[in-house]
Formats: sequence, C-alpha cells, structure tokens
Amino acid sequence: MVNIENLIRKNIRELKPYSSARAEFTGEASVFLDANENPYNPPYCRYPDPMQRELKLAIAAQKNVATEQILLGNGSDEPIDLLIRSFCEPQRDNMVAIAPTYGMYKVAADINNVAYRKALLNEQFDFCADDLLKIADNHTKLIWLCSPNNPTGNSLNRQEIVNTIEAFRGIVVLDEAYIDFSKRQTFLQELHKYPNLVVLQTFSKAWALAGVRLGMAFAATEIIATLNKVKYPYNISVLTQQHALRQILQRKDDVAAWVQTLLAEREKLQAALTSLPCVLHIYPSDANFILVKVTNANAVYRHLISRGVVVRNRHSVELCADCLRITVGAPPENAMLTELLISELKAL
Repeated sequence: MVNIENLIRKNIRELKPYSSARAEFTGEASVFLDANENPYNPPYCRYPDPMQRELKLAIAAQKNVATEQILLGNGSDEPIDLLIRSFCEPQRDNMVAIAPTYGMYKVAADINNVAYRKALLNEQFDFCADDLLKIADNHTKLIWLCSPNNPTGNSLNRQEIVNTIEAFRGIVVLDEAYIDFSKRQTFLQELHKYPNLVVLQTFSKAWALAGVRLGMAFAATEIIATLNKVKYPYNISVLTQQHALRQILQRKDDVAAWVQTLLAEREKLQAALTSLPCVLHIYPSDANFILVKVTNANAVYRHLISRGVVVRNRHSVELCADCLRITVGAPPENAMLTELLISELKAL
C-alpha cells in the first residue's frame, strides 16, 4: 500500500492553509458582513464558494464519486501544477511521463524546478509499465499518463496502466481529457482500489466549455485534501460555477449528441483525407482529433494557414515527424479543410 502522507512535501504537510471568510461558514444566511465585500451588484459582489459545494454535488452524482474525491481547477492546468507543488520537492524530486504527450506536464515541471524524465512510446504509440519504472527512482513522485493520449489520439493499454499504478510507489496521474470520445472505460470507478491514482477530466472537450476553464481532478480524499490546502481560496469564479452547473443539469442530452456528431464527423474526415496524395498515414483515434502524417507537414501547415485554416503542426514532437494534429470541427469546417487540400494539391 502506498503511503500518501510520506509522499507529501514536508512544508505542505505542515502548512496551515489560508482560511477564507466563506470557508468558515456553511449553511443559509441573509446578511453577510464577514468578507469585506461591496454589498451592491448581487450576486457578483459576493465571493464564490471556495469549495464549490453545489457544483461538486452535481459532478459527484454524474461521475458516481464522492464530493470529497473532487478538486476543481482553472482548467486541468491548475491541478497539474498543484500536484507538482504538493508532492515534488524542487531540485530534488522528479517525475516521469510518456513521450509524446500533453506538453503542459513538462512546462509545469520546469516552472516548479522539478526534473522531467521521458519514456518514448513504441511504434503503435503505446507503452510498457516496465519502461516507465526503469527510469523512475526513489525521488520519482509522479508518473503522468494521458489516455486517450495527446497528440497521438490513441488509448493506452489498460493493463499496462494498471501495472504502472500497482507497481509504482508514488502517484500515477491519468489524464482522461478525451475519455468521452472513447469506447474505453474511465478509471474513475477504480479509485477505491488505488489510493495513489489521480484521474484528470475536463469540461473543455465533450462539454464544449473550453472558454469557461474548468478542470476536474478525482482521487482519494487524502490527496484531494492536500490539493485543497495548496490551491488559492477562490480559484473558481461565480460565473464559472453557475455556467457549469447549468450545463450539467440542463444540457446532458446536448453533450451526448455533440459527442456522437463529432465521432461521426471524425470517421467522415478520416475517409476524406485517406484519398489525398499528400496524406501518408492517419493514426487511429479515440479523441476528437486525428494525427495525420503528410508529405511535408511544414508546407501543408503554411498552406492551410495562408487560407485561414489553423491546425496544429506536430512535426517537431518526438515520433511525430511530418504530422499534423487536426481537430474534428463542425461539418462546414471539415469540408473547408478537405476542399483546400484537394483544390491546392499542386501548390503543395
């Protein structure tokens, strides 16, 4: 059994967190004179609930987890940073990740002055737990896995994920930002088995709330309690909490329909791109994007940009030479992309 207490940085274990006025009160009240707020312009004159209780209740009911297992952040980037700050001692500890993967893990490590070690994926963009564990040592506190992975789009081998969680004496962070587009099962219902597992999800993808900036971390209560000590008190605004709550309670059917539409569009886009001479290979995807190998990624990218169509050039990323990452858009957007490639092939 992994001892979470021993993994926490000493200064974080001993930290007396800031206690905000709103955190010290729960229940109903009609007069608030505790937080030095301006009483005019309700409801925005009031500080938001620092623990996002109402929103967490709705998320817990949908995800079938306890509210105490949820941390909400400003996008997924906030819990990524909080995990590093809570468990990794700068200039001493390190973290391990697959490569290629979501670039923010390394950026957050660099910001926190924590060493970042990479284990390359194989030709199928999959991994072996032993390869990760070989480059880990006694100072490795976090392992990062992204499934479905970004930018490759594929889901990682589930048994190897389990092997990693069971063998590693630190914390395994599984980023499931794109899980709603995959047929694979989430690991949320495995949290009770693995006290060292953190699952990240987001409202940015399937829920179409990228501009709202709301990410979710799910873990054992001990890990969540530690992250709550470190996070800033009012990290999720009133506007964000209200909008997300309405989306969860009122638009679940719309979200499900959007996902099905995007999955159908993904298949159509893959079929359309397969016939183009400049497209060499389309990698399997469980996400709302596809990774496409082309004859000259830089030239194709510049051509699309010049016509006002923006994709992501991944040519400089490990194992992704001459690859573009293309988000599945609405039907007119996908049609514009393919029409541009077809009509301007000679120019490329």
